[in-house]
Amino acid sequence: MSDRIRMSGMISGMDTDSIVQQLVQAKSTKVDKMKGTLQKTEWKQDIWKELNTKMYSFYSKTLDNMRNEGSFNKMKASIVDSSIASVSASSSAVIGTQTLAVKQLAKSGYITGGKIASSDASSGDTTLYKLGALTSEDEVTVKIKSSADGDYEEITLNQGMTLTQVASAFAEKGINASYDATNQRFFLSSKESGADADFDITADSDEGLAVLANLGLSASGATDDEENEIAGAWNNIDGQDAIIYLNGAEFESSTNTFSINGLSITAQSVSEKDTNGDYITTNVSTSSDVDAIYDMIKDFFSEYNELIKEMDEKYNAESSSSYDVLTDDEKSAMSEDEIEKWNEKIKSGLLRRDESLNKNIRMFKDAMSSMFEVGDSSYSLSSFGIGTLSYFLAGDNEKGVYHIDGDEDDTNTSGNEDKLKTMIATDPETVTSFFTQLSNNLYKQITEATKHSEYRSVYSMYDDKTLQEEYDNLESDIADEEESLADFEDSYYDKFAAMETALAKLQEKQNAISSLLGS
Repeated sequence: MSDRIRMSGMISGMDTDSIVQQLVQAKSTKVDKMKGTLQKTEWKQDIWKELNTKMYSFYSKTLDNMRNEGSFNKMKASIVDSSIASVSASSSAVIGTQTLAVKQLAKSGYITGGKIASSDASSGDTTLYKLGALTSEDEVTVKIKSSADGDYEEITLNQGMTLTQVASAFAEKGINASYDATNQRFFLSSKESGADADFDITADSDEGLAVLANLGLSASGATDDEENEIAGAWNNIDGQDAIIYLNGAEFESSTNTFSINGLSITAQSVSEKDTNGDYITTNVSTSSDVDAIYDMIKDFFSEYNELIKEMDEKYNAESSSSYDVLTDDEKSAMSEDEIEKWNEKIKSGLLRRDESLNKNIRMFKDAMSSMFEVGDSSYSLSSFGIGTLSYFLAGDNEKGVYHIDGDEDDTNTSGNEDKLKTMIATDPETVTSFFTQLSNNLYKQITEATKHSEYRSVYSMYDDKTLQEEYDNLESDIADEEESLADFEDSYYDKFAAMETALAKLQEKQNAISSLLGS
């Protein structure tokens, strides 16, 4: 509509706006219907996009995983004595039983310093001078090697340094270091476990060794007796690697976790020895994980069922063709809840009997009903106790939904014999071959159906380009129609304005004549 200000009906007394709106009602109604069609097209795009996202997720993740044989190679491991170690298995683990013993656990090198006797050591802010730890020299140099294969680095200690600053100076060289003022001790440790991560503290001078001793820290170069004498309650643990025996072969690790031939072994405690001094072994067993394979197949059908049910619901929806998109005037007379329910009714029927949707439904259902050769036999889903319910038992839009016999979560088939789990346990090769063939078949069909074309984008299960073109054309047509409507309105207003002008001139003449006649 035109935005210009109109002054009308002042002479004639006619409700010009009301008359014009009635005259252009047909064109205005046409624009409203076009806008309603545009809104339905937008909603249809949104519904397709959401459905397409679910389909692509199923296709690119779940289905892609199921079509690979390696996905069915799931293993589990158990150990007789879980106090010795915990175990898990990857897909590359070998089925069988092995022996395990733990010789030693990995440790981080650490030093628990001796207690500093001075009462001044109860504060980390106490300086080395006040503590009396460094009096003969202004400063001394000590050395630290933060790994077994590293070089010694120098640390300069001076009289003004506090105990907390001393700990920080050690930490800057690659170890964990702190000062516990409450217990008046230094605590130092390597950042990682294992022999190669062990550390060492020393000094080249007697003054440096004495300072370390005064701080409750012994140093390499001092004898055991000297350490005990100068360091008090000194406790020094060397870093060491973990060592285990698997089937009699020795393995070492800087941590307590070992990765050996598909097994992950985490040592928990050192094995006991028998009377001959040999480490007592425990058994580690590796087998196919039937439950994990079953759950993977079950999850596949769960996602498939959700997708096929939603497609059937949209295709078989009740017709909503009699529901037009609400105009602004109609909305103003309704509550928000009423508007939402009205719109949802329209949306629910937008894919009813949709040709593209029907093609996808048929593609999915046909692929799932296929038979495949494994060895000399033919198999279908029913061979594994998997099928749809009978026509009369299946709920609305659930006739394409699959149920697994013996599935404890499915009230329809939980009481049936569990063929699937039995076959996974007794004939895993057949299970793997059938389901990879089934998945590959459906995967290829979806790939072919969602190829890029002039009508659709790649991985789109509907003609998104065509739908977008329809939307764009509607927008353009509406703009043209609105412009035509505005011109149409203006033409009527111009005619009424001309009438008002003519009436005004006529009234002027009548007034002039009346004046001459003395009326």
